[in-house]
Amino acid sequence: MTKQIKKVRRINSVDSMGLHFSQCSWGSYLSGLQTGKHDSAAESSGQSHSGQGQESALQTVQQKEPPFLEPLSWRFPAEPTKDEPRFPPNFELRTPMAPESIKVICGENSIRVEAKRDLLGSGVLVQTTDVTLGGCAATEEDPKAQILIFESELHGCGSQLLMSEESFIYVFTLLYTPSPLGGSPIVRTIDVSVSIECHYRRKNDVSSDVLKPNWAPFSETKASEESLYFSLRLMTDNWQFPRSSTQFFLGDMMKFEASVEQFHHIPLRVTVDSCVATVVPNVDTVPRYAFLGNNGCMFDSQLTGSSSHFLPQSHKDKLQFELEAFRFQHGNSGVIYITCSLRATEAAANVNATNKACSFSSGWREASGIHHACSCCDTDCRAGTKSSLTVKGKQQHTHSHKIYTNKYFSQFK
Repeated sequence: MTKQIKKVRRINSVDSMGLHFSQCSWGSYLSGLQTGKHDSAAESSGQSHSGQGQESALQTVQQKEPPFLEPLSWRFPAEPTKDEPRFPPNFELRTPMAPESIKVICGENSIRVEAKRDLLGSGVLVQTTDVTLGGCAATEEDPKAQILIFESELHGCGSQLLMSEESFIYVFTLLYTPSPLGGSPIVRTIDVSVSIECHYRRKNDVSSDVLKPNWAPFSETKASEESLYFSLRLMTDNWQFPRSSTQFFLGDMMKFEASVEQFHHIPLRVTVDSCVATVVPNVDTVPRYAFLGNNGCMFDSQLTGSSSHFLPQSHKDKLQFELEAFRFQHGNSGVIYITCSLRATEAAANVNATNKACSFSSGWREASGIHHACSCCDTDCRAGTKSSLTVKGKQQHTHSHKIYTNKYFSQFK
């Protein structure tokens, strides 16, 4: 009995790991090997074939299962944990202290500012050219003490004149603008702006002579004779009381009263030398409108055809005038500032070119009726005259007073 031998069929496959393995189909031949039921002819004829088949079978059995059947246990390592930042206990940011690097001396008519080159107190010296007083460079430098010195008149180096109820205040600004370091575009300090103020009392002693007392201060011995107090106020329409509001409509008449307190003086006459209107509290700014000048000439009525005028002077220590409200063409702030220079002379002094109150209405008219005193209003009333402090030996005193006139209404915007 000859059994049919089925050839071994090997199929190659590729698993997920990319490895080759074989599968074998043995059929009845493998079954015959297990039972031993085959004849000698088949045995002899297939001896060699059987030996190859066994070797192939063993190889196939060994390769039946791939070498990697278990899932891989390797993983990417986890990221390291970050420690929480630790801060020192009770930490406080250090607040820098303001260095004492500037010294100011306010003189009678000038100011002196001394600034250390270690301006910021950091130990780093600033460049001399980087520090200015209102745009003015240092006038002197002390290389040993490392100090920059600035000196200026009170009206110089970009100062501003302000006024409070008790004081005149001259305001300067010390500026530090650091230059780039070397040829780089960087700096390591900030810009610094220091405001400097010199205060001067409004109520003080005034004298045309230089006195050098030997035992008692001049302010104590001469106060009752030489102290003058000027004022310039807005008044109500009936001139009875100071006006509490500084708001006006265009076309309103602003009523001003200039006066001087006499105390124990001989009788005095007050006049208004000049008045200037500005949009900021500084008479040297633009725009500005000098509506009164030349020692008492009301230019506003002549220039604009307004009704501005002086009133007859019923009391010599008071002078009243009216100014028609106005605004600057390109001013949008709604505020104007008026600064006037007042003068006091002996009441017995004659009205003249330097002591007058003139208004223009079809010609110049003086408030007390001495109209010929106004003949110089179109020229220069001080030309050809002596100093007003020495004319006929009579004492005169000048004083500036500033008031603020606010324009808040829509007509002024």
